[in-house]
Amino acid sequence: MATVAFRVWVGVADMGRMGMLGVVSAVLCTACGASRPSAVRPQAAQEAQATQAAEDHRSTTRRYVDEDLGFEIVRATAEWQLDETEEQNSPEGMAIPIVLKHRTSGAQVVLQVAPAVATPTQFAERLNEGLREQPGFVASDPEPLPLSDSAVGFNFTVEGGVRGRVAVTEGSPGRVFMMLATWPETAPEDVTRSVETLFGAVRPLPERG
Repeated sequence: MATVAFRVWVGVADMGRMGMLGVVSAVLCTACGASRPSAVRPQAAQEAQATQAAEDHRSTTRRYVDEDLGFEIVRATAEWQLDETEEQNSPEGMAIPIVLKHRTSGAQVVLQVAPAVATPTQFAERLNEGLREQPGFVASDPEPLPLSDSAVGFNFTVEGGVRGRVAVTEGSPGRVFMMLATWPETAPEDVTRSVETLFGAVRPLPERG
């Protein structure tokens, strides 16, 4: 599967002492293709199979908990593969801990956790403005979402047959959860419904007593 990564820097400016925050979002799936097979030695093949089996076990474990960033996600179906990323934290306190990939359609969901230097509405508005500045993007206006009392989101399309959705909601204390999904416009309707289910499955962990 080929992907194109891009960055949208969103300025959340002059909010008291909070200053400026750059928000990164998005990985777009643009194509799917078969990888070319390669010849490997028997021992290397066995090691690769063992590694793949361990990865498959992790990716099919449907409940994922990150105590450091204060969230959990429970996937309703094993069709979504969960991958941890290397962008666990940055000097600004932002993190993109996981990416979920639909095994057959090419859809992806990216979760970003950021310091709550602005409200979910303000984050969504800045993300919306940033995406609209990108060539080939068309975004709807931000609107409240039923995920939570604070959730705000919008839809967008990209030239080349890609559709997407953004949701921003309050996370664990002092954090905001931002979710961005993309999928080919040819994906079946149940993939879109599955994206909505995943958005609702990302929850802040209860505060420790």
